[in-house]
Amino acid sequence: MWPFLSFPQLYDDVLELRIMHYLPENRELGYVPSYVYGIYERGNPEIIGIIDLRIGHNENTHFGGHIGYRIYEDYRGHGYAGRACHLLVPVALAHDMHTLRITCNPDNLASRRTIEKLGATLIEIANLPPHNEMYKRGEPVKCLFDWQIAPDDAQKEEE
Repeated sequence: MWPFLSFPQLYDDVLELRIMHYLPENRELGYVPSYVYGIYERGNPEIIGIIDLRIGHNENTHFGGHIGYRIYEDYRGHGYAGRACHLLVPVALAHDMHTLRITCNPDNLASRRTIEKLGATLIEIANLPPHNEMYKRGEPVKCLFDWQIAPDDAQKEEE
C-alpha cells in the first residue's frame, strides 16, 4: 500500500483540519491516493466543510486538481477555503509536490476568487474530454490554476 503520512497538527488560529479518510489509489478509475480532511473552526465540534489533497499527477488531477474543497453554506464568506488550502501545504510538501493544480467551473466566482487569493496562476480554461467524469456530470469546462507553494505558504492567512 502507498505510504500515507500522519499530520496530527494542521491548524491555525481559526481553523483545524482533521483527517477523515485516506483514499488509496484506484488505477482503474484513474484516482491517485488522497487525504480527505474535515474542516472545523477551532473550538467548534461541528464540521464546516471538507477538503482533500490528491497526491500525484495524471489526467484526473490535470483537469480536476490536486485540491478539492467544499465549505458548507452556513459557513461561507469567511475565507475558510483559502485557509484550509494553506493548512494542506505541509502535506503536499512532504510528498514533494511544489505545484498544486486547483480547478473550478468558470461560473463558480467564489471558488475562483479563493484560488486567485492564494496567488495561483490561471493556466487555461479547458474543454474537458468527453470520457472525463466531470464532463459526464455536465461540467464540460474547467478553469485550471497552478499554485506554486513553499513552506512559508502554510503560515499565510486569507487577507
